[in-house]
Amino acid sequence: MKTIKSFALLRGSRGLFAALCVLAVSVSAVAQQHTTKHIILFIGDGMQLMHEIAASRYLTGEDEKLSFHSFPHKACVATWDTSTYDAYAWWLNVPRYDEKSYDPLVGYNPQMGGKEPFPHDTSGSPAYFLTPLFPYGTTEGKPGVPATDSASSGTAMATGHKTEDGRISWTAEPKEDGKLTTIAERMRAEKGAAIGVVSTVPFNHATPAVFVAHNVSRGNVYTGKGGYEGLGIADEIIKETKPDVVIGAGHPLWDNPDFNPKKGYLSKNLYDTLKSSTEYVFVERQAGVNGGEALAEGAKRAVAEKKKLFGLFGGALNCFDPAIPEDSPGAPKVVPGSTENPTLAQAALAAITVLQENESGFFLMCEQGDIDWANHIHHYSWMIGAVWDLSEAVKAVKEYIDKPGDSLDWDNTLLLVTADHANSFMRLVPDKRLGKGDLPRQESVSAKEGEGSKGFSYPDGEVTYGVFGHTNELVSLYGMGADASLIDSYAGTEYPGTRILNNTQIFKLMAESVGLK
Repeated sequence: MKTIKSFALLRGSRGLFAALCVLAVSVSAVAQQHTTKHIILFIGDGMQLMHEIAASRYLTGEDEKLSFHSFPHKACVATWDTSTYDAYAWWLNVPRYDEKSYDPLVGYNPQMGGKEPFPHDTSGSPAYFLTPLFPYGTTEGKPGVPATDSASSGTAMATGHKTEDGRISWTAEPKEDGKLTTIAERMRAEKGAAIGVVSTVPFNHATPAVFVAHNVSRGNVYTGKGGYEGLGIADEIIKETKPDVVIGAGHPLWDNPDFNPKKGYLSKNLYDTLKSSTEYVFVERQAGVNGGEALAEGAKRAVAEKKKLFGLFGGALNCFDPAIPEDSPGAPKVVPGSTENPTLAQAALAAITVLQENESGFFLMCEQGDIDWANHIHHYSWMIGAVWDLSEAVKAVKEYIDKPGDSLDWDNTLLLVTADHANSFMRLVPDKRLGKGDLPRQESVSAKEGEGSKGFSYPDGEVTYGVFGHTNELVSLYGMGADASLIDSYAGTEYPGTRILNNTQIFKLMAESVGLK
């Protein structure tokens, strides 16, 4: 601990450092003319580099051959939020997070965690990520591993501001006027752009929510849930923000058919509002109906009728039915969990079909959300299928942009792929390498008698996990198209001598790319 503490305290003048960062980015901005009109941001929730490599090995036999690994601009991202920062600050006996005077090395220290994600940099100390720490000022005796959650990390990317665990585009302080304006809101208000969110998990879950809603807690998913009387996240999205496209899980007839107010993601009132909407073409999961085809037809209808598009899908797991990879060495095969839900690729293309009708451009966030859910229970094969789903979606969008005859091309479209945080501290054992089409044997681990499964173990030792939750490890960022070189301009400005961006800088580069001041 003394080593970490002394390194953090050796930091030079924060004021001079901040000034140099501003100067470096300002010089870059003067030298570059920005042409971005459309932004497409893919987020692999809970995806770290080892997950990408694992999926790539299964699908191709090689380590980094997913659809986005060939992007020309690459960097890595520090994902810490104010809660993480304050936990480390408590440990180091330094001041808590302050937006005007924070030290990036308290939130993430490359000398302790590595300058790049593992395994590109193997110098990081596992203890740095896995040592439980008390939150700042906590006396409950319940320390946890310091790491962001999806709400606060998503908020950083959506608004350019750090916040506390659980906040949905809301300030760290739970004040009444704590709303933080998002990139989607600014592009709509200042550029006249269309906006959309797509997710394989509920449409009002943390990651999609932070781009089109605001709330002091991610748990307030709809008005009335658990007695919550304020404006719920789903209520705000459907009745106030009204994005041009919303596609996601959370269909109540599949996860909460009795509309139990203690469960689910949508109230009966909101569901009825969507079904009777005159603003949205509403497409929902139906038994025996191909969801991808229905969504594509709905998108065409929305364009013809000049309406918005809302796709509501889901299943018993509260997400699109997971894709299932088969253990077939040499012949990888991934089968979608159900054709009644669309793939992420189908959902993304349906969204673009509608959004591109806006001549002023658009912002679209597409999340593969159950990468995170799989990692929380150490479900390796589910994780592989989920990363495949993301890679296929990025591939489909790349091919769409490549095609002539529409309003999207690489001169006006910025395509980004990243993750909001790492999860599970997964590692592949080098001397037990899994090849193309090969999956490890995995066994269910019981928590306690009568409690069912706690997760999965790997008796043959090809895979190891460190925790069941998030970690403060670096994640990857890939960029292609208009103004993607801004990644290079921002990389290392807060972490000199590295290719690290702070996650708030993803917002800044997106805003800069479309000319938002």
